[in-house]
Amino acid sequence: MKITRIELSFVPVVTRVPLKFGNQTLTEVNCARVAVHAADSDGKKGIGWAETPLSVAWVWPSELGYLEREERLQAFCEVLRGDLEEGGIVGHPMVIGHDYIENRLHDRLAEEGEGRGEEEKMPHLAALVCLSAFDLALYDAFGKLHGVGAFECLSKEWLGGNDLSHFLEPAESFVGKYPADYLVVPEMTLLVWHLVGGLDPIDESELTGAEPDDGYPVLLRDWIRRDGLDCLKIKLRGNDLEWDYERLVAIGKISLEEGVTNLTTDFNCMVTDPAYVNEILDRLKEGHSTIWDRIVYVEQPFPYDLEANQIDVHSVSERKPLFMDESAHDWRFVRLGRELGWTSVALKTCKTMTGALLSLCWAKEHGMTLMVQDLTNPRLAQVPHVLLAAYAGTICGVESNAMQFYPEASKEFLKVHPGLYRRRDGVLDLSTLSGAGFGYAGVERI
Repeated sequence: MKITRIELSFVPVVTRVPLKFGNQTLTEVNCARVAVHAADSDGKKGIGWAETPLSVAWVWPSELGYLEREERLQAFCEVLRGDLEEGGIVGHPMVIGHDYIENRLHDRLAEEGEGRGEEEKMPHLAALVCLSAFDLALYDAFGKLHGVGAFECLSKEWLGGNDLSHFLEPAESFVGKYPADYLVVPEMTLLVWHLVGGLDPIDESELTGAEPDDGYPVLLRDWIRRDGLDCLKIKLRGNDLEWDYERLVAIGKISLEEGVTNLTTDFNCMVTDPAYVNEILDRLKEGHSTIWDRIVYVEQPFPYDLEANQIDVHSVSERKPLFMDESAHDWRFVRLGRELGWTSVALKTCKTMTGALLSLCWAKEHGMTLMVQDLTNPRLAQVPHVLLAAYAGTICGVESNAMQFYPEASKEFLKVHPGLYRRRDGVLDLSTLSGAGFGYAGVERI
């Protein structure tokens, strides 16, 4: 596949209710929208599409102004577009994506930060999120050119001599192995996780009167009953132990009353001492064992920067499976995390499909389990996100919460894929996805 042209635009989306990330709160987001025009060696042409929300509060927590960070993310996307468009790059999407991540992204990020103080520099995570829409669109374009699904072009037939030993270490462990060897036959329905945000009201006494009156639920019980939910992801503060414990108990009691059987805790990367998490888990096990039993895993309590915060977390993972999320930028960080005691990896398409697939392969090779987590993906971003979960073989479905925070952004998509943009009976239904690439079935033109 040869890249011939790339289009980039930004689609603004406003949340119906605030979404809190650590000490940051998101009320709006711009989705980077990319169209990669490509051709094969016979001159056949195709267009690959993708979108990624540039969720500033998540990718770049900082005291810098929101607009400054957002403008710099968008400007960085323009730089990436120029790099990938120039010179007519040729190759398989994984080869193209890996080459850019390994050989150009770091330098571009350094250039973006020239003359700025450390606190003003764009994080590597933010750079990956900017790149992800381009990387995803490459897979869609390749699939459309060759008439195959984006996850069906990951075998020796398509990658040829580029087996995983060219991408991962130790190389000898991956000779003759391809990403397809680590994927599963996808299920067309997936259990879906609902996000209980730190600002979300869970009881009528918490209502202020400022809640939206737009036909969508507000209270947790109403969401559970409307969508048939069986999986709740509970956002905690990570720096207020009593609040976190009481929040976990309160939501746990609702889950028992409503028949929800799967819970997880997300401490928002704010914890610096494993004893904090351990105390909450131990108190819960002693005082509310039934709630404890329903906790499937613990997600990323500790700071983003794993290299700067090499915390031994074995004591936490001895209690519950411990999933890396923000720290798992690529397979090297997964390797470091495993050494420190992390047992599992939460994949995200917003950190590039190439990076997610390579992390998936390295993790499975080393006995780590997987989840696929959301970046509150609306519109096109939802499709590769849920497909990754279907092909990865997660421990329990997929997180999907865009329908909570900006459902109207995807209302036209809902008409084409009703089971993908609304949760029913606690699951998402992927069966309407069809055709080559990511199988958007026409919604890429919306």
